[in-house]
Amino acid sequence: MLKLTPLLIAALYGFILWWFSALRLRHELDAKSTELADPKLKTLTDRMAGALDLPRIRVNIYEIEPVNGLASPDGRIFITRGFFDQYRAGKVTAEEMASVIAHELGHVALGHARRRMIDFSGQNALRTALMVVIGRFIPGLGPILANVLTSMVAARLSRGDEYEADAYATALLIKSGIGAGPQKTLFTKLEDLTKMRGKGPPAWLLSHPKTEQRIAAIEANEAKWTAPVTH
Repeated sequence: MLKLTPLLIAALYGFILWWFSALRLRHELDAKSTELADPKLKTLTDRMAGALDLPRIRVNIYEIEPVNGLASPDGRIFITRGFFDQYRAGKVTAEEMASVIAHELGHVALGHARRRMIDFSGQNALRTALMVVIGRFIPGLGPILANVLTSMVAARLSRGDEYEADAYATALLIKSGIGAGPQKTLFTKLEDLTKMRGKGPPAWLLSHPKTEQRIAAIEANEAKWTAPVTH
């Protein structure tokens, strides 16, 4: 039990860090966001709400420049001002914006924020254990290698979440009559949309699966879920 104590402390420390990070994010979102009010987008979100048996889907505008969508730990859905500006400029269609909202709804419905809390705590404990073990064999490099290995684990978990949220979005878009087409075309636009702003890769593609892999997974689900029923 005594040997496990440092790992338990590391896990608890990871949970506390995640909690404060979530609290800080919530305060920032409260201060920098307003409810999205766009008639065309509302028509589409109402269709998705109907498919989910919800009265409505509230979407908020987060007043920052990067092109991104966000599901906060408390279950709210956000589109950044930078993303909304691209929609207003005609670079992104309303249906493509709806696919972003559907994806973020997937993160909420599948409990990814809660899962990340558990993962973050576990990763902190893993990092501590690796630092101790590796440090015994390679003094001085333990922290560096531990951080690299833990980051690789975190990236893999994040990619799994993205595939799940993509699949949820595909199912919702099909059920609401919007279809998965806009979900796929948006992925082909994201890199160029961000390059126009000169800010590097799109924020939501960092630590995410490659675009072609995500599109292939969407197409596989689309074919499965829209195939004619045979008797």
